[in-house]
Amino acid sequence: MNNAQRGAVEFRAVRKNYGAFTAIPQLDLRIEPGQLVTLLGPSGCGKTTTLRMLAGLETPSEGAILIGGEDVTRLPPNRRDVTMVFQSYALFPHMSVIDNVAYGLESGGLKRAEARTAAGQGLELVGLSGLGDRLPSELSGGQQQRVAVARALVLEPQVLLLDEPLSNLDARLRRRVRTEIRELQQRLGFTAVYVTHDQDEALAVSDRIVVMKDGRIAQDGTPRELYESPASEFIADFIGEANVIDCEVLAVGGDQARIRVGTAELDLPARRAAPGPARLAVRPNAFAVTGEGPGLEGRVVSAAYLGDHIEYEIDGPAGRLFVMDSSGTDPLPQGAPVRLGLRPGGAALIA
Repeated sequence: MNNAQRGAVEFRAVRKNYGAFTAIPQLDLRIEPGQLVTLLGPSGCGKTTTLRMLAGLETPSEGAILIGGEDVTRLPPNRRDVTMVFQSYALFPHMSVIDNVAYGLESGGLKRAEARTAAGQGLELVGLSGLGDRLPSELSGGQQQRVAVARALVLEPQVLLLDEPLSNLDARLRRRVRTEIRELQQRLGFTAVYVTHDQDEALAVSDRIVVMKDGRIAQDGTPRELYESPASEFIADFIGEANVIDCEVLAVGGDQARIRVGTAELDLPARRAAPGPARLAVRPNAFAVTGEGPGLEGRVVSAAYLGDHIEYEIDGPAGRLFVMDSSGTDPLPQGAPVRLGLRPGGAALIA
């Protein structure tokens, strides 16, 4: 294997059928060495099937899967040089932490003393030195997750697979552990494929996000590209929240389009738009709540004070809009007339 290809992953025209049902019609995807790529999408979109095919737990009906430049399509899981971290952690409750981490090494033929030394180094990597003699039940949920990651990393796989790894943690712990996983991946430089349905999680940890819908790639790009330039209404709504409203493209010059929304006009990336009616995705915090000036008219349906911002529902000719206002002003009363200006950074033309 070429060392430059170590950790590279490639799906070539992969199809997966379950009887008459086609879960993955055709998947072409390449993951570069050292990237953390997240497969994101709603339930039933094909992301877990894709991960299981990469792990060797499912076999493609057609096509090929390559890891490190080697065709592994028909190889069993134990010959693929990948390891998986499951959402349930799958730790042995009767074994100490260090024995859990050493288990895979010993099963692979390494002597017990050598396996335990390597396991100790793995625990140090994830910040759990000194906890090797404890049982999993004596650790917090976040610590158990790190044990599962350490157990996978000591095997030195080409690719680490993470299947909804934070789903069993509470919201605050999820934020902390996802940061730890990302820092560890960047520090060690391993390739990781991460499956989640949580958009915030995907935005926080990923080099690239592959959004899947009905077994196909709906959009593939960096977190910023997907958030700021969604390719469709589905992406705009799924990655963060977005208001999708009608607009008019007045003119297109080069890669910029002049558009009109209500009484406001602004310039945006054209994205293959042509003059005429179009659709615009606007993030809730891209609206400026004003009493006058160009923009969209409406009335306050509801207002919720959330400390650092106010969340409004605004009803008007553009429909029911969700707006986040961080200006620091007091909430407007129900029924109050408003005008919504637009900040170009949070608006994008969509197909």
